[in-house]
Amino acid sequence: MADTLVAEPATTAPARRGRLGPSPWHALAYVAPALVVYATFVLYPLGRAVHLSLFEWDGLTLATFVGLGNYVEVLTDADLRAAFGHTLVLIVFFALLPTAIGLVLAALLTRARLRGLPFFRTVVFLPQVVAMVVVGVAWRQLYAPDGSVNDLLSLVGLGGVARAWLGDPTFALPAVGVIGTWVQTGLVTLLLMAGISRIPDQLYEAARLDGAGPVREFFAITLPSVRAELAVALTLTVIAALKTFDLIYITTGGGPGNRTSVPSYEVYNRAFRLGEVGSAAAVGVTLTVIIFVINLAVAWIGERR
Repeated sequence: MADTLVAEPATTAPARRGRLGPSPWHALAYVAPALVVYATFVLYPLGRAVHLSLFEWDGLTLATFVGLGNYVEVLTDADLRAAFGHTLVLIVFFALLPTAIGLVLAALLTRARLRGLPFFRTVVFLPQVVAMVVVGVAWRQLYAPDGSVNDLLSLVGLGGVARAWLGDPTFALPAVGVIGTWVQTGLVTLLLMAGISRIPDQLYEAARLDGAGPVREFFAITLPSVRAELAVALTLTVIAALKTFDLIYITTGGGPGNRTSVPSYEVYNRAFRLGEVGSAAAVGVTLTVIIFVINLAVAWIGERR
């Protein structure tokens, strides 16, 4: 009789925990609002773009199903191939150069213990808070034949290389890329400064005791410690390079000729100027896949130990 009384709570406890524990429906209820918003504003437009890319459609008349014809055009059209090639050039200016410059700036500003560091942070980050349209208009004036860039070159005796930078077929794309470097360097610098500030000073002190100089400290301690921040910076800047549209639209309009055209500008040009909605959708979907693959590769490299 005593054994029966003792055993009873052990058999009823699991049943009570099962009734009172969290249900899978509770977790679904928590994520459902965000999932609905994500599906409405991201997944549905993406699916709709994929659907449109399978048709030849001018946006007004009946669409004609062409299967993968628009994607074949993306691969075979010389102008579109050039646009994707221009994006690769912009990645150098928007991602690689800002990362290299930002890494050096972050190391100097953080390790040098400069006075007025908040002021330097604000100045470096300032281009990020200016609207890209304003940036484009300002740099268009700087690059003008009678702009400040040519005035500065003439002042230092290099007036012979002065030109209409945004109208030059050779220098227009690098000129736009320099604007991207100026804009993205501040973001990268701040991200890396946050990472470097978390490195314990004891590591640097131990390295100095072992005879390491500033350069060796940078490559042995600083660079490996900010690997995660570098991956984030590269991800954000590569996305900025691949999807840039407003800067191209404001500064060059894709010209001269198509020397500065990029995929995102081609989406706008084909959809709203040429009436080739299906082709524009195919370019957009292809660009989305490229962005996904590149950033997946950057994240994978950043997480490797």
